[in-house]
Amino acid sequence: MKRTISYLLYILTIMLMTSCTDTPKNAQKVDKLPTIFPDYVGVTIPVDIAPMNFDYTGGTYDALNIVVKGSKSGEINESGNAIDFDIDEWHNLLKANRGGSLNFTLSVKTDGQWTQYKSFKMYVSKHALDEWGLTYRRIAPGFEIYSKMGLYQRNLSNFDEEPIIENTTVPGACLNCHTSNGTNPSHFTFHVRGSHGATLISINGKREWLKAKSDTLHGSMVYPYWHPSGQYCAYSTNQTHQSFHTVRSERIEVFDQASDIFVYKPSTHELLLDTLVMTDSHYETYPVFSPNGRTLYFCSSVAHPIPGGYKQIRYNICKVAFDPATGKLGQRVDTIFNARQMGKSATHPRPSYDGRYIMFTMTDYGCFPIWHHEADNWLLDLHTGKAQPLTVANSRNTDSYHNWTRNSHWFVFTSRRGDGLYTRLYISSIDDKGRATKPFLLPQRHPAQYYDRLFDSYNTPDFTLRPVELNAREAAKEISSDERVVTKAR
Repeated sequence: MKRTISYLLYILTIMLMTSCTDTPKNAQKVDKLPTIFPDYVGVTIPVDIAPMNFDYTGGTYDALNIVVKGSKSGEINESGNAIDFDIDEWHNLLKANRGGSLNFTLSVKTDGQWTQYKSFKMYVSKHALDEWGLTYRRIAPGFEIYSKMGLYQRNLSNFDEEPIIENTTVPGACLNCHTSNGTNPSHFTFHVRGSHGATLISINGKREWLKAKSDTLHGSMVYPYWHPSGQYCAYSTNQTHQSFHTVRSERIEVFDQASDIFVYKPSTHELLLDTLVMTDSHYETYPVFSPNGRTLYFCSSVAHPIPGGYKQIRYNICKVAFDPATGKLGQRVDTIFNARQMGKSATHPRPSYDGRYIMFTMTDYGCFPIWHHEADNWLLDLHTGKAQPLTVANSRNTDSYHNWTRNSHWFVFTSRRGDGLYTRLYISSIDDKGRATKPFLLPQRHPAQYYDRLFDSYNTPDFTLRPVELNAREAAKEISSDERVVTKAR
């Protein structure tokens, strides 16, 4: 009797599943690609990325059917009201087709008639991300008042997102300039602006909150970058201001009236200052260490009167030797990329962890490219000294802040290519010849709905090897307590 009931339940389940599945019959084939959001046609993806769900945006419909076939093996066939791949099936298909491709065939049912669109491909790279996920800040695109914002982290193999810390725990605070050591969050730092200003230094779970400003610095400790040994962290100290344009095509300009760079040594709480990179004649900013830890790269511009000369502020990429044993800089600064000669400004250098490239953002002028429509990402080959724009990855709108995966095959960056207002996150890869692939928008389970309802901009993205462990409640208490570690200059 029990066996009979179980069998009947099984048959009923199959009938219900069959009745809910609407598969294409007598589909009319059209020789054009479907209109989808995001535009994932022809993108290259890593084997460990979340399902690349997309929405059909070509008009109203009754049902969708998607068939995904691997060039090596495997297939997914789903019907329903949305493209929502099962995570396990998706990852199994990607693993089976690593180094190959996936062929997507979308059929759309409207008024009882199926239309089958031209198939398109996604290419599965032989290189994995090899990172757990991303960290980033989400903030409403305002100018004067901090609404709800925070630092967040996202698992890139699925759609899970969680806050690292939000300013709702410390009202009025701005959380920014976060970074870990080569994507390893065991060394983590970020800056807090506001009435409880501070700079966090977290090493293997031990937190110290530094005074936000020092009498020996122009401003706060921002734009951090860890030395690969973890014994040092480079910062910039800036007197940053903003003003609004009166022309329609430009909105806001953020500029520095002074900026210097220095190195911080956490074990001794020392600010390692050097007049070589702290000059009155130049603005120095955006310091980063080379992967071997023996070079400090940074951006430098001739100082011009502000605000009158703000369009004359153009940064070159420079370097100076660094001795990890003593924490001392070398004797001279060398320019490795002269953007000023091109009438341009190069900012935000980020070396690939294999030591081959430096990615940077090129604009017409200034140091804050996120508000520049012309901003593009470029790649400097340290072996040849040649630089070129990442044409395939760039767009007609702002493309800026970027970071690498540890294996140096993938990078994430921010872009306003969607609507010109909100910065979103895109991921692209670099092939063996330094060529970028078509970038893809950060996947979401229901992307059109998600991005339409999201009124935050993403910025300062970085990859993370594993989740950042920070007790937000304890951190908030520590920020509000105003107990600070005092630094000393050397």
